Parts: sequence; structure tokens; C-alpha cells
Amino acid sequence: MKRRSFLQHAGALAGTAALGQLGVIAANAASGNDYKALVCIFLYGGNDANNMIVPLDTAGYANYAQTRSYLALPQAQLLPLAAAAGSPQYGLHPSLPGLASLWASRNLAVVANVGTLVQPLTKAQYLSTATLKPESLFSHIDQQHQWQASISNTSSASSGWGGRLSDQLASLNVNSSVPPMISTGGNNLFVTGAASQALVIPTGGSFGLNGFSNSAADASRRLALQQLLNVDQSINLTQGAHAVMSSALTSSAILNPILTTTDATLQARFGGLTDSFSQQLLAIAKVIEARSMLGASRQVFLATLGSFDTHTNQLNEQQTLFSQLDAGLTAFHGAMADIGAGTGVTSFTLSDFSRNFLPNTGGGTDHAWGSHPLVIGDAVHGGAIYGTMPTLELSGPDDASNLGRWIPTIAVDQFAATLAAWFGADANSLAAVLPNLSAFSPSTLGFI
Repeated sequence: MKRRSFLQHAGALAGTAALGQLGVIAANAASGNDYKALVCIFLYGGNDANNMIVPLDTAGYANYAQTRSYLALPQAQLLPLAAAAGSPQYGLHPSLPGLASLWASRNLAVVANVGTLVQPLTKAQYLSTATLKPESLFSHIDQQHQWQASISNTSSASSGWGGRLSDQLASLNVNSSVPPMISTGGNNLFVTGAASQALVIPTGGSFGLNGFSNSAADASRRLALQQLLNVDQSINLTQGAHAVMSSALTSSAILNPILTTTDATLQARFGGLTDSFSQQLLAIAKVIEARSMLGASRQVFLATLGSFDTHTNQLNEQQTLFSQLDAGLTAFHGAMADIGAGTGVTSFTLSDFSRNFLPNTGGGTDHAWGSHPLVIGDAVHGGAIYGTMPTLELSGPDDASNLGRWIPTIAVDQFAATLAAWFGADANSLAAVLPNLSAFSPSTLGFI
């Protein structure tokens, strides 16, 4: 096995992810002492964006209601999004009142019709066999991989764009006492770099090995473990395993008090939210609150919510999931302001794909393509939709089929580049993080 692959698997076996900077790399990022964090919210299963953002104008809603049939949300229940005079009117799903408030305060932006692309693609080009298209469209695992890697001509990339971004800005995190990438959603491609891996943290209970505390009763056991970790250091395989375990123990010793402490400020925001997603964001908020002590200037986080694979019972399942998404993100945004990190923390959603505009016969929808990510934070130029919403017409100019599978007009690469540039990546770093970015223009979208 390659050493990096071994470290990944060994970290999982040890109960934590492979940790930290595994080597010093040259970083092209601008220097600075300001703190910034990106928080990726991956909506696993393929979120139906067609019912997340709905046209409110008379003709637009009538077309939506006729096509969506029994899945159409009542117009009176939609939460209107204020728009400039003459602009199309849209409304949010009724289970997203907190996000509607963030739109009103200009802390929420929608980026329209984003998806995996190898190159800009018209419908005529899509139908041509000579034109490059993303690999394995409409497949969960492949599209999850491509959204997280931002490499759409293969589903075998070994790193994600969050991980490569952390690699490029490693010079800003030399004083970090824990890995600057942290996941509450398990080992994940998005937070896998070429030279760095994410630390996976729990959302409840203690974070560390039982029986290895600093108490006198555990002293002999702890001493024995430390001695074992110094055995066979001349062998690459065991040296790698020892490095993973040692780093895991060090990180858990630092983070366990942070994660297990009840913080009155954060508790006031998250009080009563017991679902897994909100607890993930609470754990991330605790780490960000301790940012000065931890010493990182740039942190990348991952949280997950799902499953949005709503082939059946979509109205009820999406309502439940959106209620969790709304409560968690609203509490998290407020918490960032409370701890003085509001302008330095940006959250955003990703998902496998959107879903067919035409519903299926089983009470739900099937796999589609272009979707509408959300971006949240004080640094966001919110209260606006960036890009072009698709024409909601079956077999129309934006439909890759006759089911309402919207051909993306913005690439994942452009979406990622906008966030990465805000994070501190310069032109050289952007090229390393997003190797296919030059295929798209403009490279960034101005939503932050």
C-alpha cells in the first residue's frame, strides 16, 4: 500500500482520521493573521432543489404546479425572497424560515444551476457524442465524488477540493495544534488532501481512548502505550501507524475538553436542538470558538445531512430534513456572531445533484443534475441569486432529457473557486486546487 493510503486506513482503524500535515509543502497563499473558516454542508442523496426554491410569479408558479403535480407546494405557504424590481420572484420551502430571514438580512445567497461539468455545455453539445460530459451522470457515488473533488472527467480522484485548498494554505497553519481540517461526518473525500487529512471528531461523549487519562491509575497503561509507539521506528509501515496514533492522542487531548465543555453562549443558540445535524454544527462551533488557542488561521470543516434520496414520500421526508437544516444553520450563523467570528466563517451546501422536475409515480423524484447551492455568512453578498435559473420546461433548452434534468450553467469549479479565493488562494493556488478551472469563464462569481 502507498504510505498515504495506509495512513488513511490506519487512522480509521485507530478511531480517528489520519491527521495533520504529513510533510511541509510549498504554499502560494498570501500571508496574514486573519482567521477564516469554510464549513461544507453535504446534503447526501441528492436534494430536490426544485422544491427548495420555487417561482412565485403567476406564470412561473402555474407551470411549476402543473408539472410537479402532487409534489407542488401551495403557493401561499412559500416564503417570499425579496428581489429587485423587474427580477423574477422566488420563494423558499416553508420549512426554511430561518434561511428566509438570513436572505432578508443579506447573509444568504443562492447560486443557480450549479453542477459537475468538464466544459460549458449546451443541450446540443450534450446530445453530441463528440462532446465531453461528466463521467457517470445521475449516479450517487460518482456525482458525490465529483462534487467533492471538483474533477468531473473521472470518479477516481484521490483528493477533494477542500483538502487541496488546505494543502495550498498550509503555511498559514504552521502554529496549529490540531489538524486544520475537521469532519463531523466521518472520513470523506472533500477533506482529503495530498499532504493533509481531516481529523474526525464526535458530536457527543468524550473524545479519546478509554483508560488513558492523566490519572495516577492510568499512568502505567499510558506509559506502556508511549513505549509501544516508539518501537520499530525504522520501518516505514509501523512508523506511519505510530505517527497516526500519536497525533490522534495529541489532538484528542487538546480537543476533548473543548468538545465536552458546556458553553453557555453556544448552548443558548443550540438549546433544544438534539438532532445529529445540529449537534455536528455545535461541535464545529466549539472548535471555532477556541480558534485562538488552537492556533489555526484557516480551517475547513465538513458536516453532513441526509438522506435526500427521496424516490418516495418526498414531501414528508424533505420537510423533516429541511427543518433540521434550517434550525441548525440558523443557530450556527447566530453563534458565529456571538463568538466574534461572523465575518470569518462561511457555510455552504453541496449535494449529489438535484432531482427530476417531473415527479415519478411513487411519491417522489429521481436523479437529475444541476442544483442550487446555498451560501451563508456575514461576508456573503446575500439577498441575491447568482447565475441563471433554468427554464422549467420539460424537453426545453435546459433539460438533458424529457424529465427536467437541468444542464448546469455554472460548474462546481467556479463555485469552489469563489470560496477558495475568499479563503486566501491566489491564482497559482486556485490552479492547483481546481485543475480544470481554466475551462470556465468567469472563474469566480462574486457572491462573497
